Amino acid sequence: MCGIAPAHRFVQAPEGFHPTDIYERCKSVIVFAHVLPVQSLLSSNCIPYTFANIMITEKVDQLTFELSQYFQKLSIHAIPIPSDDPYEYWIEAESYGRAILSLGHAGHLAGLGVLGKNTLLINEQFGNMIQLGALLTNLELEGDPVATYEGCPSGCRICIESCPVQALDGKSVIQKLCRPLSNFRTTKGYIIKKCNVCRRVCPNYNGIKK
Repeated sequence: MCGIAPAHRFVQAPEGFHPTDIYERCKSVIVFAHVLPVQSLLSSNCIPYTFANIMITEKVDQLTFELSQYFQKLSIHAIPIPSDDPYEYWIEAESYGRAILSLGHAGHLAGLGVLGKNTLLINEQFGNMIQLGALLTNLELEGDPVATYEGCPSGCRICIESCPVQALDGKSVIQKLCRPLSNFRTTKGYIIKKCNVCRRVCPNYNGIKK
């Protein structure tokens, strides 16, 4: 999937995290997504899901890199944005990190989905099983329509009530509570995803049910 969000749509971005704070001449944000294997949620062991996350992040980052090089050959500026980390903003006491650009919000503004109560972007066809990437370009491109469909069923609180550490409030995630499970470090030093409950229990995790 791919969508376009004109830079002027990011009026609510926090100071320092607007596309033009990253690239002063940014006119448009190109946002794209790959689909995460749904089968990775079926295992009672967290390793398959962790593996799928690693691979899809690498795949999106590789696409971001290749697209940036492709545009460069056309003399078009295309600043690559990482699909996950690294990022600079970090509050140690709260275990709170913030990427240089919120890809969830960028995906919404580019028409790729709506943000759910679990803070994940929900696409009409693929649900929340997507990984996002983006490029900032100096081209003035026509924006795609912003999605207006309902991502979370009315009154649904399944993800909020199912979170084992109560890290969700329906609008944001308390990273200090979430990180110990979502980025669990084993005694060998591996970082694994021990929890995917908020993604898995969503009624629309695999596409919005009609």
